[in-house]
Amino acid sequence: MSLQQRKNRQLIVGIFAMSIIPFSIAWFLAKNPEFLTPSATNHGQLITPIITTERADFQGFDAFSQDNLKELPAHWLIVNVIPKANCNEVCLGAIHKSRQLRLMLNKELVRTRRAVLVLDSTVSQESGATWWKEDGDLLRLKPNAAVIEKLNVLYNGQVPEGALLLVDPLGNFMMQYAPNFDTYDAKSDLMHLLKISQIG
Repeated sequence: MSLQQRKNRQLIVGIFAMSIIPFSIAWFLAKNPEFLTPSATNHGQLITPIITTERADFQGFDAFSQDNLKELPAHWLIVNVIPKANCNEVCLGAIHKSRQLRLMLNKELVRTRRAVLVLDSTVSQESGATWWKEDGDLLRLKPNAAVIEKLNVLYNGQVPEGALLLVDPLGNFMMQYAPNFDTYDAKSDLMHLLKISQIG
């Protein structure tokens, strides 16, 4: 076989390979679509089924919060839960981290509000005020019994100190985070939700 014939054969094989490889890849992806699905990037835990609430399910814990309940339906909420009569060190740390989280949102900050849910009915306004002093824009909310029951079901009866929740403007509890949540991870999830959201 001459040198020219070998070159011609190599050229034919090369052209055949260039045409068959893309078809092979397309066939493989058609049979295995999971390779096209991006892996989950959520850092928090998606709440399923979603917990639904309404504006009437919450009351203001104090006069400031009662006067600003109208903020709830128009914003995404970054929510800390205070399940007991005392907000311990973990609880206080989580409230501080949620404040940092909102500040990290930059221009998206205006689409969000921060809130705490005070679950224990024995907490007084005086004791509560010591937990969020110098945190003037924090909404303090008292959920009704139905919401408290939904949270107890979500956490198997043990709502943790310092838990963080993301709530959409329709009142749907979307994501939950453990008390030791990372603010950068929560920010990543929230920015993704804000990007795809058509509300709030």
